[in-house]
Amino acid sequence: MLVNIDTLTIRTIKYEDLPDLEWDGEYTHFRRLYASAYQNQQKGDAILWVAELPEAGIIGQAFVQLVGSRPDLADGFMRAYIYSVRVRTPYQNLGIGTRIMRTAEESLIELGFSYATLNVNKDNLDARRLYERLGYLVTGEEAGNWSYIDHRGRQKFVHEPAWRMQKKLR
Repeated sequence: MLVNIDTLTIRTIKYEDLPDLEWDGEYTHFRRLYASAYQNQQKGDAILWVAELPEAGIIGQAFVQLVGSRPDLADGFMRAYIYSVRVRTPYQNLGIGTRIMRTAEESLIELGFSYATLNVNKDNLDARRLYERLGYLVTGEEAGNWSYIDHRGRQKFVHEPAWRMQKKLR
């Protein structure tokens, strides 16, 4: 597949983009999480970034929580939490993840944040390598136990042991 990365746009999400985040059913179970993240963006507590190609639509995303219930992740003024970073498989290894992450980091710097934090699944070695190339350092471990309500209203429990990573932005 030939991809013209020069036509890639990285922008904040719009309400009408929410269905596209489900990636043809692969992430439908996160529908409520996406709607909640969008509401957080509307309140100014988050920024949701998407990568879009004219010929393919939304092919990547990164969400940034500015203010959250865990100040060690996102305290609203010094530290922000980057999560839900993904690029559709056919578009991986083309620099799109790097561009999304740099856009998110640049926006945090403009907002006056000093640190970006994230968690990366211990089994996701490719993502960890990307974050390390971008200057993130492992600062600890996360048990990775969390839950959400899926699109059918059922509570789902997730166990994803992760590395906590952090980057000093300025």
